[in-house]
Amino acid sequence: MVIILFTVTNCTEKVEDEQQQIKQETKVNKEERYNYVTIGPDSILVAVVKTNMGTFEMELYPNETPITVTNFVTLAEENFYDSVTFHRIIDGFVIQGGDPTGTGSGGKSIYNGKPYADEFVPSLRHNSAGILSMANRGPSTNTSQFFITLAPTPHLDDRHTVFGKVINGMDVISKIGKVPTDPQFNRPIDPVIMEKVTIERRAKVN
Repeated sequence: MVIILFTVTNCTEKVEDEQQQIKQETKVNKEERYNYVTIGPDSILVAVVKTNMGTFEMELYPNETPITVTNFVTLAEENFYDSVTFHRIIDGFVIQGGDPTGTGSGGKSIYNGKPYADEFVPSLRHNSAGILSMANRGPSTNTSQFFITLAPTPHLDDRHTVFGKVINGMDVISKIGKVPTDPQFNRPIDPVIMEKVTIERRAKVN
């Protein structure tokens, strides 16, 4: 019993050490290596996503989640997301994409291709449909995969980084959420493809 507990403790400490290392590397990236995306008080940052099922738009939150938004914007501007699918769709829950392999096991960040730290903001919650959030494999394992909610999902709060919301084309999101999928992997029978993702800076409309 003592040996088992010792092994579990060591594994836990190893995971915690890895998570701390990711956070430290992200901090170094933030402070020394990258010019983070920002916007002024009279502007909004918008991602326009053209899919083979229609177009939708998402407002991004660079001031609240600069690490995540800079990663997403940079990947989009490098055409990383173009022709990538929504590989996981669960009606009433989420649509998920951002993995060029289309399997759910791929993806990379702009930070030397490595995972980066979570950015949890108390005011940004999974409290409605249309919330844009990062997919991950556990704490601070963000890369390029993201999801959009199809309903409130409060159990994801402080587990996934919210960094935007859908502002136009929610009907397209809902339509994507209804496509037939295989029961094992929740993968669409007919691919749902992000044909083009573009980033726009717009004047804020009061």
